[in-house]
Amino acid sequence: MTTVDFWCERAWLGADQGVQSAVLVRLAAGRIIEVRPDVSPAAATRLTGLVVPGIADAHSHAFHRALRGRTHRAGGSFWTWRDQMYDLADRLDPDSYAALAQAAYAELALAGVSAVGEFHYLHHGPGGTPYADPNAMGHALVAAARAAGLRITLLDACYLTGGIGEPLHGVQRRFGDGDAERWAERAGALAAAYADAPDVVVGAAVHSVRAVPIEQVPVVVAWAQQRSAPLHVHLSEQPAENDACQQAYGLTPTQLLHEAGALGPRTTVVHATHPVTADVALLGGSASTVCLCPTTERELADGIGPGRRLFDAGSPLVLGSDSHAVVDPFEQMRAVEMHERLASGRRGHWSADELLVAATATGHACLGRPDAGVLAPGARADLVALRVDSVRTAGTAAGSDTAVFAATAADVTDVVIDGHRVITAGEHRLGDVGRALAAAIDPLWVRS
Repeated sequence: MTTVDFWCERAWLGADQGVQSAVLVRLAAGRIIEVRPDVSPAAATRLTGLVVPGIADAHSHAFHRALRGRTHRAGGSFWTWRDQMYDLADRLDPDSYAALAQAAYAELALAGVSAVGEFHYLHHGPGGTPYADPNAMGHALVAAARAAGLRITLLDACYLTGGIGEPLHGVQRRFGDGDAERWAERAGALAAAYADAPDVVVGAAVHSVRAVPIEQVPVVVAWAQQRSAPLHVHLSEQPAENDACQQAYGLTPTQLLHEAGALGPRTTVVHATHPVTADVALLGGSASTVCLCPTTERELADGIGPGRRLFDAGSPLVLGSDSHAVVDPFEQMRAVEMHERLASGRRGHWSADELLVAATATGHACLGRPDAGVLAPGARADLVALRVDSVRTAGTAAGSDTAVFAATAADVTDVVIDGHRVITAGEHRLGDVGRALAAAIDPLWVRS
């Protein structure tokens, strides 16, 4: 068995052990087989600074990366932003989607992300006509992740209605399969295509209670249960969603998911920005994970979710980049605490260790990867090295607080994913990621 040794100047070994010095991490076949602090570097490859486990981006819409910097001039709300997003979705095909996603995923890798949860609903061609392979867009995302060096959990989203009781219209027709049974058939073929792929998990998603009628939700739930697959759902991102659900069903969105059997330990609800008190109890009591996306939630003026209350009620916390408005998992961690400070007028809601666990071990677990996100024997061989001598991190004591409350994605120097060097000295193995992003995005905004 061939082994590879990395010597970490400092490494965060979890909330229980904290940051240790001079840590040898031995890898073989994409796994960590040994972790030993206080050893000499010998012939090992050196990782200077502070090493943390690979980070999970638990909620991504890769094509939204093409919206960055283009949606701010007119002001508006989430709903006006959504119209701009639909315009972009109407311009994509499998080839352009693959190029955009590859560059977007490479940007994630540069920021220390080793696995992405792609919430995938852009399924079909213009007008809703399926491609020759109905999963062509999903295959494009897998190919993009592989090229960028990431593992992917492809969360195939059921999307059936344009709003509660409303048919799909316009570009939304590209998202829909007609009903949940036909969604399940297509998603089943996608899952079968990657049944033996160690770098791909195919999970399920209910796009939202706006997009999947209550009677259709159990089909998606059953599909995920039969495969022990992750199930994700957008939840209570906007007060208007809550109001529409109450008007149509006499239930909050959380209560609807509970009635449909959709809550539980393999379920992740995304945003949960506007739950009522009873919702918090239902989510926590079911041990459903909550994914906060604070940089997107502030970018879209969604609001500040009650992350600490949900966590204390029993819901594990994970983090996502969502719209890729900001790709910086350290800012995501930091923002969870900072937003609650703004909302409460009080400091100290979250410790650095709690937020690091959310971004690493818990994040990977919600993507169907409980064997990742820790620096321990048996775990996947993911390592992320951060500078502790930059203008942002110098003088910060190089502990877990440095990673969460001082560092940014710009401090990532080296990233190892499944034992492979993806980022070396701040450079992606694919080359210039900025140039790749521009090459993928600029043509999308040129009308023929």
